[in-house]
Amino acid sequence: MQFYVLTLFPEMFEPIKQSILARASEKGLIDINLINIRDFSKNKHKKVDDTPYGGGAGMVIRPDVVYDAYSSIKNKENAKVIYLSPQGKKLNQKKVIELSKKENLILICGHYEGIDQRVLDEIVDEEISIGDYVLTGGELPAMVLIDSVSRYVDGVLTQDSTKEESFANNLLEYPQYTRPEEFRGQKVPEVLISGHHENIRKWREEKSLEITKMKRPDLL
Repeated sequence: MQFYVLTLFPEMFEPIKQSILARASEKGLIDINLINIRDFSKNKHKKVDDTPYGGGAGMVIRPDVVYDAYSSIKNKENAKVIYLSPQGKKLNQKKVIELSKKENLILICGHYEGIDQRVLDEIVDEEISIGDYVLTGGELPAMVLIDSVSRYVDGVLTQDSTKEESFANNLLEYPQYTRPEEFRGQKVPEVLISGHHENIRKWREEKSLEITKMKRPDLL
């Protein structure tokens, strides 16, 4: 899967070049292409924003620089264009899985007071939010989307790693335990060391339901 990220701050994306996503990139399973919007400014000082028409605080990113950055992408005809915005539909697991089936995603990161509406109307297919709050820019939401979607790209993780995790089948995941068998007086549940696979499956199913009822009853 190809990710194309239009951003004013490509250096912010270093954290997603580590661990699982780094290995996925090395294997050619995902490719994260960072496109600096500022590179397409025709201003000698590389300025990309201007004051908003109608007045108001802050600055707005110009439509021409965003459009030129978008136009530089060769595979854009087969891509879904997403603008990371608090006004968008909230990202959830269903949307993550849907996006993981796309070949190319173009992610646009706003900043300052946002981006001129005309270019958004021209090129954006969907607006996505990661929560009902406002951030300084779209870079963190873009990283969240890349991380969550990449996990469902074939080969990045094993199928067992995703089929029983939180939000699978609208349930939260059951508790996990590892060695030592006893920690500060608390022992691992007996059923998990019994070797009885059917009993373990039932215990995990019951715990998932119990935790979901307690923490996120809205999922049921």
